[in-house]
Amino acid sequence: MDQETANKKVLVAMSGGVDSSVSAALLAEQGYDVTGVFMRVGMKLPSEDNEQTKGCCSESDAEDAVSVAKLLGIPLQIIDFKADFERIIEYFVNDYVNGRTPNPCVRCNNWMKFGKLVELADSVGAEHFATGHYVRVDRQGERVKLLRGLDHRKDQSYFLFGVNREIFKRSFFPIGHLDKSEVRAEADRLGLPVTDKPDSVEICFVPDDDYARLVRERRPEAFAPGDVVDSSGKVLGKHQGIINFTLGQRRGLGIAMGKPAYVTRLDPRTNTVVLGPREELMKRSLAAGDISLFIDSPTSPIRCTAKIRYQHKDAPCTAWVEPDGSLRVDFEEPQSAITPGQAVVLYDGELVLGGGWIDATLD
Repeated sequence: MDQETANKKVLVAMSGGVDSSVSAALLAEQGYDVTGVFMRVGMKLPSEDNEQTKGCCSESDAEDAVSVAKLLGIPLQIIDFKADFERIIEYFVNDYVNGRTPNPCVRCNNWMKFGKLVELADSVGAEHFATGHYVRVDRQGERVKLLRGLDHRKDQSYFLFGVNREIFKRSFFPIGHLDKSEVRAEADRLGLPVTDKPDSVEICFVPDDDYARLVRERRPEAFAPGDVVDSSGKVLGKHQGIINFTLGQRRGLGIAMGKPAYVTRLDPRTNTVVLGPREELMKRSLAAGDISLFIDSPTSPIRCTAKIRYQHKDAPCTAWVEPDGSLRVDFEEPQSAITPGQAVVLYDGELVLGGGWIDATLD
C-alpha cells in the first residue's frame, strides 16, 4: 500500500448486491480508506419490524450491506432518501400518463445517486466516491472520458449518459474492467456473503412489476376508457386506459385483427391506442431533448452508433444538435419501436459521446 492511497478516503455506494460489495472490498484491499453508504428509499430498516420487501434497496439488501461492511471492517451509513426519491416516482407516473415509457433507473442516476454521492462524499471528507457500475473512466489530465464496461453484456454506460461529466473526475468504478463471472469469483475469494446473490431486475419502487397499480393509485383518471384504432382511424375496440399499453406491445391487446398486430402509437390527447403491423413500428429518425454530451456539441453531422433502449444493440447512425438544442439521430437502417420517454445514447466504439431523451420519431 502506498501512503498516497492510504490517505485517500472513498465513499462507496453499497446496495447490498454483489457488484457494489466487491467494489467496496477491492478498494479496501487496495488500501483506500473506505466508507460505505446505503441509500434508503422508503423500505423498512431491519430493526423496525418484520415486514419484507422485494426489489433493490429493500430491507434484505440493507441487511446484506451491513453484513458486508462488518466483514470488511468499514463504517456504513444508512441514509433515508425517501423524500428525495418521490421525485423519481412522480416522473415515472407522469410519463406513463402522458403516453411515454419512462426509464427511472437513468433518471435515478442523474437526479439522485451521483448528485447525492457528491454531497455525501463532501460531508465525510472523501475525495472520491465509487459505485458497482460496469463502466470505465479514462482520465487524461483534466479531461475525463466515460467508456463502456469491458463486459458488454453487463455494460451500464447507457444508464449514466446524463451524469455531469465533471462528476466522473472523482468517481471510481472498480469492477468496470471485469465480467460478471469474474466479479462473482472475486466475491468468493474475498469471502463475501453475497457471492451467489441474484441480480435485481425489478424497478425498486414497483417490486411486483405491476406499474399500472402504482399509476392507478396516484392517477386514477388515467384509466379512462377510449378507442383502439388502426392507422387509418378505424375503431377496432375499446381500452380501459392507455396506461395499460406500451409501444411495440403485441400480447394482451384484447383485439383480434386476423394478423399480428402491435401498438404503434399512444395518443394521450385523444386517449387513443393505435394498432398496426410491425412495419409501422420501423422508424429511421428521432428527435431527443434534455441532452447531455461528453463531447463538444456537434452542430454538423457525426458518424457514430446509438442505443435506443438498454437491451438494444447500438446501430450505426448520424447525429447532430439542431439550432433549437434538440438532438437529431438518423439511423442507417430503420429501428423498431423507437419509444418516447426512453433514452438514446451515442457511442464511438467504447467511448460514450452522450445522449438525450427521445421525444418523437421523425419519419
